[in-house]
Amino acid sequence: MTSANRKCSAVTGSARKIKDNVADWHNLMLRWEKLNEVGFCVAANIVNIKLSRNKQQQLVDESSSSSSSSSPPALELQDECSKLHDIVVKMVAIVTKMEHLMTSQRGIRELEEFQFGPEGRTSPLFHTWSTEQFESSSGFLWEAFSQELKLKQAVLQEVAHTTDPDLDMVFLSCWLHQPYTPPQTRQNLEALLLETGHRPL
Repeated sequence: MTSANRKCSAVTGSARKIKDNVADWHNLMLRWEKLNEVGFCVAANIVNIKLSRNKQQQLVDESSSSSSSSSPPALELQDECSKLHDIVVKMVAIVTKMEHLMTSQRGIRELEEFQFGPEGRTSPLFHTWSTEQFESSSGFLWEAFSQELKLKQAVLQEVAHTTDPDLDMVFLSCWLHQPYTPPQTRQNLEALLLETGHRPL
């Protein structure tokens, strides 16, 4: 057995749970990013359909012809809104799983306080972090994605109903740039991965 295998097999108990939680954080954030990319394309489609429909309506008003030509864009708009709704539902599921990870991390910290007293474990489970630091990082990530989810839900509610093209651009920009998940969230994840050995130091 190699030293790497011995080190891997030695990861049990709280350390194993924390390491698994960090891997789950990584996977959930990857899934979120993929959904965010797809959601942006769908939201952009909604905005483009609305712009196209508005132009058609202007032409109809000018020519005073039948407005039946606006029916296909309306159906297409409804279809894209359903797609965006499905994406947000999947994002809700991801944030719910993130909350479970945060709760799990809190449970590990409370267990260690019970086992070792209020000061917790005297030596770190991995390199330098205390169990409390893992809980703090999980809480930071969960809070960031919870706020971002609220923004996504607001965009979902409003993007199909706005009549102001400038506001549409604001919604698209907010969806794409995710103001509640700044670069610190990615740095936080990388720190977790480094600390638990998922990334080499």
